[in-house]
Amino acid sequence: MAGSGPKSVARDRGASPASLASPAVDDPYLWLEEIEGDRSLAWVREMNARSEGELFADPRFPRLRQAILEVLEADDRIPMPGRHLDTALNFWTDSSHRRGVLRRMPWVDYLAGSDAWETVLDVDALSRDEGESWVVHGFTVRRPDRRRVLVELSPGGSDASVTRELDLVDKRFVPPEEGGFVRPLAKGWLVWIDDDTVYAGTDTGEGSLTSSGYPRTIRRWARGTALADAPVVFEGDHDDTSVFVSVGTLPGARHHLFGRHLDFYDAKRWILRDGELVAIDVPDSADVSVHGEWLLARPRTDWNDDGRTLPAGSLVAAPLAPFLAGDHRLRMVFEPSEVSALAGWTWTRDRLVLRVQEHVRDRLFTTSPDDGWALHELAGAPPEWTIDVMAVDADRLDDTFLVANDFLTPTTLLLAEPPAAPRVLRRAPARFDASGLAVEQRFASSADGTQVPYFLVGPRGHTGPRPTILAGYGGFEISNTAAYSGVIGRGWLAEGGTYVLANIRGGGEYGPRWHRAGLRENRHRVYEDFEAVATALLDGGVTTPAQLGIWGGSNGGLLVGNMYVRTPELFGAVVCQVPLLDMKRYSHLLAGASWMAEYGDPDDPADWAYLQTYSPYHLIDAERRYPPMLLMTSTRDDRVHPGHARKMAAALVAAGHDVTYWENVEGGHGGAADAPQQATMAALAYTFLHRHLAGG
Repeated sequence: MAGSGPKSVARDRGASPASLASPAVDDPYLWLEEIEGDRSLAWVREMNARSEGELFADPRFPRLRQAILEVLEADDRIPMPGRHLDTALNFWTDSSHRRGVLRRMPWVDYLAGSDAWETVLDVDALSRDEGESWVVHGFTVRRPDRRRVLVELSPGGSDASVTRELDLVDKRFVPPEEGGFVRPLAKGWLVWIDDDTVYAGTDTGEGSLTSSGYPRTIRRWARGTALADAPVVFEGDHDDTSVFVSVGTLPGARHHLFGRHLDFYDAKRWILRDGELVAIDVPDSADVSVHGEWLLARPRTDWNDDGRTLPAGSLVAAPLAPFLAGDHRLRMVFEPSEVSALAGWTWTRDRLVLRVQEHVRDRLFTTSPDDGWALHELAGAPPEWTIDVMAVDADRLDDTFLVANDFLTPTTLLLAEPPAAPRVLRRAPARFDASGLAVEQRFASSADGTQVPYFLVGPRGHTGPRPTILAGYGGFEISNTAAYSGVIGRGWLAEGGTYVLANIRGGGEYGPRWHRAGLRENRHRVYEDFEAVATALLDGGVTTPAQLGIWGGSNGGLLVGNMYVRTPELFGAVVCQVPLLDMKRYSHLLAGASWMAEYGDPDDPADWAYLQTYSPYHLIDAERRYPPMLLMTSTRDDRVHPGHARKMAAALVAAGHDVTYWENVEGGHGGAADAPQQATMAALAYTFLHRHLAGG
């Protein structure tokens, strides 16, 4: 232990280079990677029984689970609609329909506040009839008639899914013998081309998948024919991450955009013109959008185009046909600043809505090519910190939905119909008493002097240290925003706790530069940022090490796993969910190969030299004191292999450390397949944190 104060502890970066594991060392727990092996499942059952015997028996667990379940299944949640011609479609779950129903009503009735829905598809009934635990992954409605829907159904919530064609008039799936499209179980998708044709990306046998396990080929599949007979119209390389296609449906300006994901960020794209694929000449790292006859591009790195530098994170526009012909007269639509970043954009029929974050607070701007791409801040936008934007029907209308909320303000759904100001359609009620709470945005100074923002949610005035949860993610250019959560409210804030969300590097809070700062060999900055926030909380008297818990999932699980082995003295408990933890094996497990652009290639000695410094599984020290850890994962997670959590737990048990392990048999990468499973996992975590941070 390097000193007793928080500041000196924060400088202790964990294991020394001499203690780092050699890649040649055998893995004693490799057998736990056999997901459904008899030995590994027996181990899971034993660990689950031990954890359930401890946490399920805690009187806080059933109370918290019930309170959280009431939030997740509340009848007065906002039914988020999709408009299709004169109909509103909504997918809904509640205590009677835990796998959900697809339902509809006339659009005018939805606007009038009606709750008289007609069920089109009952997924719970389908699951019972077919003896399968179906979880809906999404719907794609055919255009322009909006009669048929491609439904993605996953067994148990895994990434692998099937696709079936649903008739909204007959309210039934169209069977293959009637020409219905049915894609077998695999990681893949179907995309509508027209009434009787789809593009199919899926497992069709040898050579059809990439090394990451995603589609490598795209077939053009005609109704009434066999998928295996559908011609391949596009293909990538085996070492690509995946291939993709989108079909623009704007009347009079349809397009087919094909692409190869070279890795998680870089892609090459082509557009179909007169039967030929024409390359879109933008940097591989750029995000690209085509709407009608306009091309938008957002470069992730500075783009030198004909002697002009377009900064990373900017948004530029060009007429599509001239651009494809080599005319690169690009118009700047948005240029980032030191404090602002483009969080996203949404096309309507004739307009573009930009969501811009300034110090992680959303502002909305509208623009259009007819207006010379001049930006106009949306008048009447709601005051909440976070505002999501969705087109109501981008083929026909310029209307948008706005979904506004922040940590203490429940969600409001608004409808913006230009030129009128947005109007409220629905307001969700409060799920917890926030009257004595306040939100602050603060900044911590990281090891290299970078100012790192974080949100602090807790009692107004913050009198005295309190049990505190510090959460973060720090990867894949994903922003952590100020979102309302009845689960956090009931599970933690209403119980007297403080909640902190760190906007560390690796995320997208300040655009691509914020993300790039934490990539690959620079990932230590992500962890230094998180430690800086933790240290600021301790130095500021918000909490104490014994009262400070950390929580992260997926890449956030890798984050808190590293905090566990780097600076355990800062923390009183750790919740680590569906995590990456073995950075030597990650690229060989399930979808792991697709993340090498984020982390590096552990089979390359140069990359392993830095990867081993943030591979928690290899950094466990039997002689070091660690805080209690709760590890949670899912047997059905086919994105991040459950072996990461299993092996970490087994190694910690063998080293004599305090670890609690629980594995859900369903749920995919989300960890849970329905609201009761979500409530169970959340209640387990909050019970664990209350036990260890609030004095037992």
